Amino acid sequence: MSADARKSGPRCPICKKPSEKAYAPFCSRRCADVDLNRWLSDGYAIPGAADESAREPD
Repeated sequence: MSADARKSGPRCPICKKPSEKAYAPFCSRRCADVDLNRWLSDGYAIPGAADESAREPD
């Protein structure tokens, strides 16, 4: 990692601007809301094992 990247601090995962302490890890309320909407609308998914109950019986 370059010295410039370390000095700039953490970046907002949505827009890549420097994060603000009040909205950490985001830069603003808007980016926090964008992230929340992605979670609530299944924009993000955590990989896991296949659901065995969804399979048809043999």
